[in-house]
Amino acid sequence: MPRKEILDQIQKYTHPFRIASGKGFQLRDFDPGDTRGLNMEKGEAAELLQRGTRWLAEEQDMLYAQDRWSLLLVFQAMDAAGKDSTIKHVMSGVNPQGCQVFSFKQPSQEELAHDFMWRYVTRLPVRGQIGIFNRSYYEEVLVVRVHEEILKRQRLPPAFMGARIWDERLADIAHFEEYLTRQGVVILKFFLNLSRDEQKKRFMKRLDNPEKNWKFSVSDVQERRYWDDYMGSYAAAIAATASEHAPWYVVPADNKWFTRLVVAAAIVEAVEKLDLAYPKVSPEQKKELAAARAELAREA
Repeated sequence: MPRKEILDQIQKYTHPFRIASGKGFQLRDFDPGDTRGLNMEKGEAAELLQRGTRWLAEEQDMLYAQDRWSLLLVFQAMDAAGKDSTIKHVMSGVNPQGCQVFSFKQPSQEELAHDFMWRYVTRLPVRGQIGIFNRSYYEEVLVVRVHEEILKRQRLPPAFMGARIWDERLADIAHFEEYLTRQGVVILKFFLNLSRDEQKKRFMKRLDNPEKNWKFSVSDVQERRYWDDYMGSYAAAIAATASEHAPWYVVPADNKWFTRLVVAAAIVEAVEKLDLAYPKVSPEQKKELAAARAELAREA
């Protein structure tokens, strides 16, 4: 199938979930179980995903060689939504030398002593690289907003801890992403939209399977009590920071195979638009290559 036809097909599975403007955005309008009417066996889905990962690997090779752009992939979700497995499957064909994954846990004392963006800025991808944030600076307007006691540990001056702090932080993030875009960083943000019922099913599977017990934490159940608060915080964050240069994808997460397809398709579509190519060799470089070839040919 020609590339253009594939891209046209891809858009059918990315554009319904792509949010490039927060105006009128309502999280409740997005169904976590949506598959756009696509019904597939696991084998078919795996084959389609493999095609996407091969394409992505080709593009990443040129991204690395061209050394102009970088790609930042931000993944946010509730527990058990499948962030780790999605990253694993979608990026399976990518050269590890050109890709880094960072998972942000509770901040250290050193990190708390800096501004809230500091620890994320130090992990941004360099030119030619793909950077993946498994949780990100959005935690500062999600978990910190839901659990405001965390905010106290950041030791901000009282004058800056007023009622507008969340709007101000969201504005800071939006301006930061605009700045990064002007530096050649392509930003894609994925919210894996898991339903509360599906989360419960996945938690139960982890508890019922001894080999999966290690993935379960008591805090996972405790956080479920704040589900509505989290959904409100996600809705506010997406509405305030969705833009053409840094879009959000509200990806249905109740069916893992569909989640992976949408994420892979969105990345391929974005990278394809960069019109990447391998660097051209200048006339001077061609002469140097010819001289090197001649020297190697003369060796006994």
